[in-house]
Amino acid sequence: MQYSALFGKTIKEAPKDEMAVNAKLLIRAGFVRREVAGVYNYLPLGIRVLNKISNIIREEMNSIGGQEVLLSALQNKDSWKITGRWDTFRALLKAKTQLEIEYPLGPTHEEVIVPLAKQFISSYKDLPLYLFQIQTKFRDEKRAKSGLLRGREFLMKDLYSFHLTEKDLDDYYEKVTKAYFNILNKLGVGEKTYLTFASGGTFSKYSHEFQTVSEAGEDSIYICQKCKQAINKEIFNEVKICPNCKGKDFKEEKSIESGNIFKLMTKYSKPFDLCVTDKDGSKREVLMGCYGIGPSRLMGTIVELNNDAKGIIWPKNVAPFDVHLIHIEDPTTEAFAKDVNDTLVKNGVEVLWDDRKGVSPGVKFADADLVGIPVRLIVSKRNEDKIEFKERTSEKSELLKLEEVVNRLS
Repeated sequence: MQYSALFGKTIKEAPKDEMAVNAKLLIRAGFVRREVAGVYNYLPLGIRVLNKISNIIREEMNSIGGQEVLLSALQNKDSWKITGRWDTFRALLKAKTQLEIEYPLGPTHEEVIVPLAKQFISSYKDLPLYLFQIQTKFRDEKRAKSGLLRGREFLMKDLYSFHLTEKDLDDYYEKVTKAYFNILNKLGVGEKTYLTFASGGTFSKYSHEFQTVSEAGEDSIYICQKCKQAINKEIFNEVKICPNCKGKDFKEEKSIESGNIFKLMTKYSKPFDLCVTDKDGSKREVLMGCYGIGPSRLMGTIVELNNDAKGIIWPKNVAPFDVHLIHIEDPTTEAFAKDVNDTLVKNGVEVLWDDRKGVSPGVKFADADLVGIPVRLIVSKRNEDKIEFKERTSEKSELLKLEEVVNRLS
């Protein structure tokens, strides 16, 4: 990709109406632009990162048997009446048509997935079943001040599982837990993320959150210093003891909720009479689990954890490009710069090529640091037939032949 043709450029100053580090840096670096409070447009650099995060999530969901669907964002009001959430879900956005018909804009999809699943589930032989989607959600948030961490419109992966027995649900719950940590490790935030006990509501003693330690977080967790199990602040005052090891020594940390998993049991299958016929011919209510993780929130979390005074530092797996190729403008090196770009692309390397003319080297270097691609390559007359290779996280650079660069990046 030639930088001169890229839609969306860097800006020097952070927007004054943004408070969160992730929003300031993503806007300055040309990844997103704000539409209204809590709603962002994703530019080409931003959508590349968002797609990479989504694909990592998708791969893990596929690995545990998930089947991908895409459910409607505009939902059926009657279904929300059946579950009783039409009047009780505080963050529910409601749209009214010119025919005075009201529709909920989906903040979650239990009211869609259960009636849909009922059309295909009738026997115990149809279970277990695991359905997931990556879909835009809408929530009427009172406060949208944390950039991508708390939005009124955001991207969410939600997985719903359907089971005949509680043991089967428990076993799958553990599979999802492992899959979520696989995701978070691939995104570079797993080491700072804790499986956290949270309130389970009416149908389960506990649910679990994946809380990533960050000063930008709006949550507080208490981490057991004996076993590293974490407890959400909302239930900590009730238990005062680690549910995992019975320890009593805790450390409080601010954190970002990166994901959550919940045993729904029959909370939503019961209102819709989602039942199956068992082996002995008896009728049984289907048990359910739900598992959420947000690609857009994760994008914001990654930026909050990976930045310095110069800009963003993207982990390799989600960076918009593998390398940022900078050509120090000179007619004698233009052909070599093009050869470097073409050779890398042919070898499967994703390249953002700063080919801009009339732009000083200092500006190009500053933009590269702000955008945060893991590797910077510099072609200049001074380096002759060698390329300056520098990692974003290092102050040192080295001169390499093109073949060496290809080998390093392959």
